[in-house]
Amino acid sequence: MRQKRSLYVVLLAALIPVGVQAQTPDQPQDGAGFELEQNYPNPFNPETKIPFVLGEDLYESGRPAVVTIRILNMLQQLVATPTALNHSVGEGVPVEGLEYAIAGRHEAFWDGKDHSGAQVASGVYFIQLVVNGRSAVRRMFVSK
Repeated sequence: MRQKRSLYVVLLAALIPVGVQAQTPDQPQDGAGFELEQNYPNPFNPETKIPFVLGEDLYESGRPAVVTIRILNMLQQLVATPTALNHSVGEGVPVEGLEYAIAGRHEAFWDGKDHSGAQVASGVYFIQLVVNGRSAVRRMFVSK
């Protein structure tokens, strides 16, 4: 019975749109100057890394890129904010309005817990990457 429930959750996830700037999950935003790559491992339990790439064109103005990463549930409610890995400010800093001064590949970390510190349930979640006000979304799976 447990496997059937997981299958239903996955099928349901494919039917629910994510309305972030009229963008569907797993669809990169062309010309945005950044890319949200797939988290790994995926599915995961209990933690995952979230890679993203910031292009050189984001820095043409001479300003740093302002990055926010959010973990959302199926209802598009905020579940958690991942932390930065290898950031100049330090390890474990929430990626919320965080400035990145250098283009290239960066990573964030999520421990699979919500803002209250509880382990999240198995199911489908969404990663939302916002860079200088533009966003990209990807689907990920927590499996217990």
